[in-house]
Amino acid sequence: MRDHELYAAILGVQLPWQVTSVALDPKAEEVRVVIEAVQFARRKLAAVRHVGVDETSFQRRHEYVTIVSDQESGGVLHVADGRSQESLDGFWKELTPEQLAEIESVAMDMCAAYVRSAREHVPGADSKIAFDRFHVARAINEAVNEVRKREHRELSAEGDTTLARTKYVWLTNPENHSQRQGPIFELLKDVGLKVARAWAIKETARGLWSYATRGWALRAWKKWISWAARCRLEPMARVARMVKGHLWGILNAIVLRVTNAGAESVNAKVQWIKDTACGFRNRERFRNAIYFHCGKLDLALPRFSGHRG
Repeated sequence: MRDHELYAAILGVQLPWQVTSVALDPKAEEVRVVIEAVQFARRKLAAVRHVGVDETSFQRRHEYVTIVSDQESGGVLHVADGRSQESLDGFWKELTPEQLAEIESVAMDMCAAYVRSAREHVPGADSKIAFDRFHVARAINEAVNEVRKREHRELSAEGDTTLARTKYVWLTNPENHSQRQGPIFELLKDVGLKVARAWAIKETARGLWSYATRGWALRAWKKWISWAARCRLEPMARVARMVKGHLWGILNAIVLRVTNAGAESVNAKVQWIKDTACGFRNRERFRNAIYFHCGKLDLALPRFSGHRG
């Protein structure tokens, strides 16, 4: 048995703590034992039923890390470099078949690599993968804004500045309009603009998440897809094709009542950690910081006798 393991057994040191250094000082007749928190202590994964998968930036050069979190507790379970299938595979491989079978939902964006990973490792993944409402809404909003920009260019070429500085008039939900945005929206929504049609399609999609049964939700989303595909607005037709290809996961999110809000909250906290530290040059330190602040670790030192450093 190594010195580290021997002194851990003698002192009763348990996870998330570990003996990292043992130094004998013959002159002082003492042993200096250094105890530190491990970078990540696996929590009771058998109790994890709802998993959230998201990505966050490490640096500005399109470098990312994949973060897996427990949707119920909000704790980070796994951090891996990149956003590839292998990045998520590493998490599933740490679980037993019994633990994998207990997972009820996997909330994520529509990343093909994450979908492949979940399908290969989680039993019944096609009924558990839930595409987050936030990411679907963001894609639709981007299509609406693209319609606005195209129409604004067309109108500006004729000297018409009707759509100037109206981006957030169309992207903000009506109930959240500012005192300036409200009157502008009411004035423009009924004057036959292309962006007004795109907005109506967006607004209809916003109401489709309230269905309780898969059958009714399926019929409503199919009707919406047909409308968006035939609206003669290419950005909206494109997002309709995207929704059609991922409809199964959207319906899972509706039926399971699952969102990736917890993972998005973790993402925001991770970005706060990175900003507070003024960035990380070392990926290992970045991962350790995420585990420390977001891992829900029990950092209480165990009670034991003896000198510790």
